[in-house]
Amino acid sequence: MNDVAGGRRVAINGYELHVEEHGAGEPLLLVAGLGGSGRFWSAQVEPLARHFRVILHDHRGVGRSGPAPLVSSARELADDLLRLMDALGLERAHLVGHSTGGAIGQHVALRAPERLKSLVLSASWGGPTPLFVQTFHTRRDVLVNSGALNYLMVGTLLASPAWWLGPRFKSTEDYFRTRLAEFPGLEIELGRLNAVMTHDLRWRLGEIRTPTMVICARDDQLTPPGMSEELAQRIPGARLEVLPEGGHFCPMTVTDAYNARILGFLESQAQAAA
Repeated sequence: MNDVAGGRRVAINGYELHVEEHGAGEPLLLVAGLGGSGRFWSAQVEPLARHFRVILHDHRGVGRSGPAPLVSSARELADDLLRLMDALGLERAHLVGHSTGGAIGQHVALRAPERLKSLVLSASWGGPTPLFVQTFHTRRDVLVNSGALNYLMVGTLLASPAWWLGPRFKSTEDYFRTRLAEFPGLEIELGRLNAVMTHDLRWRLGEIRTPTMVICARDDQLTPPGMSEELAQRIPGARLEVLPEGGHFCPMTVTDAYNARILGFLESQAQAAA
């Protein structure tokens, strides 16, 4: 394990993932979406770390993680997460996965259910719809033809409600400084987009037995609430929480409401297990 600023790098399968840990208690994995950076969870770390050992990581080859083989499926990212659990000595953990992180969580729940205490699928999906497919084809075309900045801007507009984004967008340079500095490059991002566009486990969701909560916002344009409703319908016993607003980035935009629902579910599962 190599120490880096704000965390450390943990070796798995010949490459290294940036990992941070906060708090103590039962382990809780926070798994980011398409961007792949643990920074996404900045508004969740402190309140959740009062109750759990919070563990977040940057996906392979992105953010503060080291160079790694290209990824093309959520299954590969689930492999990484299971190897990371092994490297950290985690026999079982709670998992909160946002968007693509939720796709990763579905794979883990199906392949290694004994490793999960509970599962939260946040603004995620079980399989594509025509709207979803076209949205991500468009995002891919913007990336290829217009570059990283325009690609990030389109994603930001789709994921963030105007009432939240407007006051925070002081300048292009300020808003995208970190994301542009950590952008992994065209080839890596295209592989990650392919992982999103090919994810479809809807016909296996009925096999999931991990206690599950599905959470989304009613105004999510990237993964509309119908996709979360389908997850909750297909996963036996899943609990559905629909926030009245917040968009795709609801963990950032309606933090208090989001955290309260996440924490309530996780604590109930921890108490039930005890």
